Amino acid sequence: MIAAPEPGLTEHEIIERAAALRPALLERQPETERLTHYPKDTHDDFLRAGFYRMLQPRRYGGYEFALPVFYRVVTEIARGCPSTGWALSLTAAHVLQVASVFEERAQDETYGADGDFRAASTVMPVGIAQPDGDGRIVLDGTWPYSSGAPYSTHYVGQSLRAPEKPGGPPGPPVLFVAPRSVWTVLDDWYGVLGLRGTGSNSIHMEQARIPAYCTIEASLLDLPVEGGSIGSRLHGNPMYAGRAPSFFHGELAAIMIGTAYAAADEYARIVAARPLVLEPDRTRAELHDYQRLLGEALGVVHTAEAALLRTAEDWMEACQSNATGGAPFTLADDNRLALMFLNAGRMAWDVLQGILFRTAGSRHARDGERMQRYFRDAATYWTHVGPSMTEPLHRRVGCDRLGLPSDHIPLIS
Repeated sequence: MIAAPEPGLTEHEIIERAAALRPALLERQPETERLTHYPKDTHDDFLRAGFYRMLQPRRYGGYEFALPVFYRVVTEIARGCPSTGWALSLTAAHVLQVASVFEERAQDETYGADGDFRAASTVMPVGIAQPDGDGRIVLDGTWPYSSGAPYSTHYVGQSLRAPEKPGGPPGPPVLFVAPRSVWTVLDDWYGVLGLRGTGSNSIHMEQARIPAYCTIEASLLDLPVEGGSIGSRLHGNPMYAGRAPSFFHGELAAIMIGTAYAAADEYARIVAARPLVLEPDRTRAELHDYQRLLGEALGVVHTAEAALLRTAEDWMEACQSNATGGAPFTLADDNRLALMFLNAGRMAWDVLQGILFRTAGSRHARDGERMQRYFRDAATYWTHVGPSMTEPLHRRVGCDRLGLPSDHIPLIS
């Protein structure tokens, strides 16, 4: 048993800490983009605040805060800096999958003596997981888009199982957790339109050997959790019996909602500071049009946040039922929740680009302007694999309602 750094830390306190960091994160936005990851000062702030341990089991030095709390913190951090919110979420989140499906000795080894754990990941399998005949698995390959890699202590990735026969096709996905000592971060995160400070570097492994018990034959898109999981029984918390795809969509929605709030904050600053051309003693903030536009945008973002948090509660309820002998957490549940999260993120994107960026003024589309940065970050989010799942999720949810099989519809092509 590892003690949490602050055993008495409350959900309210950790959300307040995230909100209190907003001025510093706003100030560090240019440096974060220049570095291509958030600066060490921010990393140290996160360590002190306990953000990396929000979903981590108490057994291993974490706080086991509920999913809505995690999303609220991510939203607050993204409101200060979208790139930073993205990187925090995608390194502090994967502890949930490790704690859910890996056996106890793998978790003992992974969390170590102090519970210091942060893990980048990517959803696509890379390379072949080759047994070495000595109880270990050999991994080779380069895993791209590993957001948060610069500060990660571990990597949660996927490969394909080695062919049963030489020259045969590879087997099913193998999920693994690998320590920092067996992989390197490549300096290849640059030249992107937005989310420039997310540290979404590739990580590379060359003949990396990890214990076989730190692998399982499973896909992040379909974790074996129905009827409860290793983690829900080990930690006595149903939260560790949840499906991953809907959870991941919730992460992206929280980031997008935080980004939309950031754009609304900037919009309010812009219109309050912009004198009217013909009446320089008045500002745009006094014009009904700008008041209405800001109010319309905020109304939609508030609604998106309410959908995010309500859906997070639904996700927790599905875990509770699944782990305690009630209704299982099915693929159909996952499809439904994922689509709800995705819609919340889309609502935030629509008002950011259709109202806030569009009417802020062309001077705020220049390099160095926060509004331009928020637009670039949000537009890049909309090209991510998550939003690209919209159409297959629509079909899946429709097929589920019609009683037709939906598991044949791939989420990722």
